[in-house]
Amino acid sequence: MDRRAFVLAALALLAPAAMAGKAPPLMLAEVYRRGLPLADYWVSEKYDGVRAYWDGKQLWTRGGERIAAPAWFTAALPAMPMDGELWAGRGRFAHAVSTARSDKPVDAAWREMRLMVFDLPASPGDFTTRLAALRKLLPITEAPWIVAVPQLRATTDEDLQALLDKTVRMGGEGLMLHRGGSLYRAERNTDLIKVKPFEDADARVVSYVPGRGKHAARMGAMWVETEDGKRFKLGTGFSDAEREKPPAIGSWVSYRYNGTNPSGLPRFARFLRERPDLGD
Repeated sequence: MDRRAFVLAALALLAPAAMAGKAPPLMLAEVYRRGLPLADYWVSEKYDGVRAYWDGKQLWTRGGERIAAPAWFTAALPAMPMDGELWAGRGRFAHAVSTARSDKPVDAAWREMRLMVFDLPASPGDFTTRLAALRKLLPITEAPWIVAVPQLRATTDEDLQALLDKTVRMGGEGLMLHRGGSLYRAERNTDLIKVKPFEDADARVVSYVPGRGKHAARMGAMWVETEDGKRFKLGTGFSDAEREKPPAIGSWVSYRYNGTNPSGLPRFARFLRERPDLGD
């Protein structure tokens, strides 16, 4: 083996370890705005689970944490990157998070999980081409828990809203749109769009504001920072238990809001839930 081949082989062996603590190169979604031309988009359900990136050898969270899945769960996965969601079913986000974050995998918990695969980041071509390749890879007979996300062609805004209403009534979180002609770009862009009955986003906790009155001696509000560096205060949406034991400083949370102010800050932001799956 010549020196170049040796170095490449060594780097390949070190790649999974090198990713630890570093966020994998994922495409992130923008929010749907009515009036968007839908002719080139595919639509699928938005699964309320843990974003999972398979690098060909190992599963990682969006935040760069190694997912300790049982060997049997990943044994049949191909040696190529796959982008998906670890999902335990509608309304079972907490189970998905606790299972994916456990250092010691529990078979009984993992038997209730599925890896919903929606893209092949390293596969050549646009999304429609990658989708065709994905459909040839999956399903895998010996691993029925590895599932290709069903995709349909989007049509009109009215049909999209009707599908969203139906999905939410059935316990789903929302929908996702993938632009058929898009390449896989590891950034937030409108080639990937989330469609939900409300607006939500994620932010990191940076500090607390002491409570007053009935909230004396516990958290009154928290300051959070968005991915693009904007800071604002979250003071509503918390249960008494969450005020007694708030999310740790440095952790990620989700919040709902009603549009944005001219400054870009969210209007009427309120706490939704912790997002331990986004942690570093």
